[in-house]
Amino acid sequence: MIDIPSPAVAIVGRHNSGKTTLIEQLIAELRGRGLDVGSIKHHSHRGFDIDYPGKDSYRHRAAGATETVIAAPGQVARIKTVEEEVECSELVRSMPNHDIIVVEGYRKSGLPSIEIMRAGNEADCRAAALFVEAARAGLPLTTDFTQLGRAADKDASGASPTTYSAEADAAAKMPSSNTVAVVTDIPDAREAAALYGIPAFDLADVAGLADFLGEHYVRPRVSVVIQAGGESRRMGRSKATVPFAGRPLICRLVERLAPVADELIITTNEADNLGFLADEFPELAIKLVPDAYPERGALPGLYTALSAAENPYVAVVACDMVFASARLVVAEALAMHESGADVVAPANKHGFEPLHALYRKDTCAPAVHARTERGEKRVQSFFDDPDITVLPFAQERVLEAEPRGGCFINANTPEELARIEHSYLGE
Repeated sequence: MIDIPSPAVAIVGRHNSGKTTLIEQLIAELRGRGLDVGSIKHHSHRGFDIDYPGKDSYRHRAAGATETVIAAPGQVARIKTVEEEVECSELVRSMPNHDIIVVEGYRKSGLPSIEIMRAGNEADCRAAALFVEAARAGLPLTTDFTQLGRAADKDASGASPTTYSAEADAAAKMPSSNTVAVVTDIPDAREAAALYGIPAFDLADVAGLADFLGEHYVRPRVSVVIQAGGESRRMGRSKATVPFAGRPLICRLVERLAPVADELIITTNEADNLGFLADEFPELAIKLVPDAYPERGALPGLYTALSAAENPYVAVVACDMVFASARLVVAEALAMHESGADVVAPANKHGFEPLHALYRKDTCAPAVHARTERGEKRVQSFFDDPDITVLPFAQERVLEAEPRGGCFINANTPEELARIEHSYLGE
């Protein structure tokens, strides 16, 4: 199984801000949209326990076990003794394969954070007043709000509308440079968010908040497209059905890439010859799509892939890449998500590898279509489009994702395929 890192956001606020209620509603909304949601709760007090005396698992730990797993059909729990508090980043890394993880607390984790401020909570009102004061003064979100509050408390002129007391130190838990949104019913907080250019949502607008997370933080869906085309002149037959290790080569590509595909497409002009894939992989719902253009060429083939895909990210791999890497697809998708690039393409001193690359559908499809209409055949011909951002994925990053390398090895002739097969079977 290929583990896909889970994106995470933190819901933060002061005591009694309503974090748990918001998270409960948000998880339900995201789940209702078909997303897989994980959650992490930060408990600030040492010594909490989810087990209790009398249970067998409690007796195991009381006897000295430092880690206990409780397993039942459909559920598993792990209780582990640790010397120090585990970093939030480590917890997130330990929870792969979720579309998003919603974290309660962990304000200092560095995660993108959503600040909740509720008018019914006195500490939130104080925080909102400090927040808007800083925003009106043009202070950055890196401001030390604790010091700002203390200065206001000492302002004998009464010019500041805010107060600060050591007893209510929750007011020092303020938005920061990690704050990406505010959820509030306090006018001061909404004004401050607007001044800082941060979106603000009403407490009841859970659907709007879910839309925001879906657009910016939920793991983007990836369509994986295997380009099988049709008969290859140099191979003398279809590359998709040529035998490799006793099975059609296309089966190997499907098995290697399916674990990271939210949608699996094969572009082919011989759908009848590949009909066996539906029986071979009934759980995958593989789509067989013919070429959109009668002309052969890598760029028209890419347009077919982008047109057929339903997801925002499209990974395109040639069917003769015997060692195509699902891990490389994951790494490219993460790089695209972090960088905002339109194309993430492996690159070395010889140039790009456009047939094991990732493309953003909504921006690349129009550019590829325009160049195809002009008669271009090479994929790289649209890389210089001023509206397209290309992120070269350096060789060291490829090897970091796939240490064994070999991702771009392809077979064009029976002799080349035989050599690759001999090497593969000899491993």
